[in-house]
Amino acid sequence: MADQLSPTGRFERILLATDGSDFCTGAERVAIAMCVKSGASLTITTSVISSPEFDTHGASEAQDQREAEASAHLDRLEAQATSLGIATTKVIRYGDDPYKDILAEAEHVKADLIVVGRRGRRGLARLMLGDATLKVISMAKCNVMVVPKACDMWKSRLLLATDGSRSSDAAAVATSRIAHCCAVPVSVLSVEVPGHSAERQAQARPIVSRVVTLLKQEGVEAEALVEKGETHHAILDVARQKGADLIVMGSHGRTSLGRLLLGSNSERVIGRTTCPVLVVKG
Repeated sequence: MADQLSPTGRFERILLATDGSDFCTGAERVAIAMCVKSGASLTITTSVISSPEFDTHGASEAQDQREAEASAHLDRLEAQATSLGIATTKVIRYGDDPYKDILAEAEHVKADLIVVGRRGRRGLARLMLGDATLKVISMAKCNVMVVPKACDMWKSRLLLATDGSRSSDAAAVATSRIAHCCAVPVSVLSVEVPGHSAERQAQARPIVSRVVTLLKQEGVEAEALVEKGETHHAILDVARQKGADLIVMGSHGRTSLGRLLLGSNSERVIGRTTCPVLVVKG
């Protein structure tokens, strides 16, 4: 993103991973709404736990029940999506680790975005805010969105957290695309972290200014924000203050923001915010 926003960052193929529990209802609503807005195709996938242990213990009847329930839920979602004019495909995968099934299906359909719920029950429901979610975020080749169950499509404001890294620039491209598609303004935030050198902290304002200038050149309404403090606190506080209903950030970076999605800080942001978080790969 040296002097303009590139045409990348489009969302043409969306993968919705669901286990049919209430914890996935927000992800289901948002994925379908995104397809309506962007004209994207939708693949809906779920995972049925399958291992030799089930066969050994004669649990085939329980396995059939799980498969029937999964199929019925995908049928309902497919009917809802197709009624809205969305090109939809449904897929049941079988394995012993749901995150592997999600990654495999994303690779198969060449997804631009994986949408998952924030918590769930056994199965894809094991995708809780912890190891499995972080594995999907860190190992997926495409962008990942984590959606709390009460969420709907954003309508008010996007919050873009940036540290000037390549991954953050990719997040800016995605933010521009979403802002255009949904006609919402953007708050661009960079954080002056107390533990960093004075030189490093001084870079926050130029970073934000550059991104805001480029977003405005793309016709996006954008404002620049610089806060002091720990990165995850600043993101959460600004999201609340500004009424942001989508947080966008890069998956890797050059500061503590860059490490945000590789450890406990990610759990603090994704786990404590009330809005979806879009993690963009650079």
